[in-house]
Amino acid sequence: MKREDWGIVPYEIAWKRQEELFNSLVRSKLEKSSYTNHIVFVEHPHVYTIGKSGKESNMLMSNSFIESIGASIYHIDRGGDITYHGPGQIVCYPIINIEEFDLKLRDYIYQIEQAVIETCAHYGIEATRVDGATGVWLDKGKSSERKICAIGVRCSHFVTMHGLAFNINTDLNYFSYINPCGFFDKGVTSLQKELGHEVDIKEVTNILYERLITNITKKRL
Repeated sequence: MKREDWGIVPYEIAWKRQEELFNSLVRSKLEKSSYTNHIVFVEHPHVYTIGKSGKESNMLMSNSFIESIGASIYHIDRGGDITYHGPGQIVCYPIINIEEFDLKLRDYIYQIEQAVIETCAHYGIEATRVDGATGVWLDKGKSSERKICAIGVRCSHFVTMHGLAFNINTDLNYFSYINPCGFFDKGVTSLQKELGHEVDIKEVTNILYERLITNITKKRL
C-alpha cells in the first residue's frame, strides 16, 4: 500500500490524477499484471462536489454567490449527494483493489468508517455510525446529532476511488450554504470545534493512515 501526500491541490487536478491511478490499477488487474494500491491524502481549495445521486436543490446558493466566496463546484462520479471540501479538512482517496483484501464494497465503507471512529477515539471523541447515513457521526439519535466525516466512493472491478472528507480545522461556515450530503436537519462539526482548539492536521493524518491500513488489510474470518 503506497501512501501519497499531495498537499493542497485544486479539485479538478486531483480528480484527474485519481482517475489516472484508478484506470491504471483496473487495467493491471484485468491484465493480471502487478499493481500498486494507493492511499492519497490531499487538501482542496474551497469546492463543492455533487455525487451521482445529488440534487441541485441541496445547493442553497447561486453560481455567482459560489464565485463570491471563492469556491467552485463539480458534478462527479462518486456515490452520495453534495458535500464541501476545503482547507483544514483531510480528504483521503484510497485507490485500491478491495478484492485483494476479501472486501465487498459495503464492508470496505464500514472499515473506512471504523478507521475514522478510532481516530476520533484517540482524541477522546466518541463517534459512531448512523443507520441509513454513510459517514461518521457524533451524538447519534440526539437533536445535536452531527457529522464529522463524509464518505463517497466509486467502485468498478472492485477497485475504488474517491473516499472520505474528515473535518479537522475546517471552516464550517461553508457547510451552511448547502444541505450537506442531502440532510437539512443534521449538523456538521470538526475536531477543532469538538476539542476547542486547533489540531495538528499532520498528526491526525498519520493516525488515520495507520487505522486505515489496519482495518482494510486485516485478515477476515
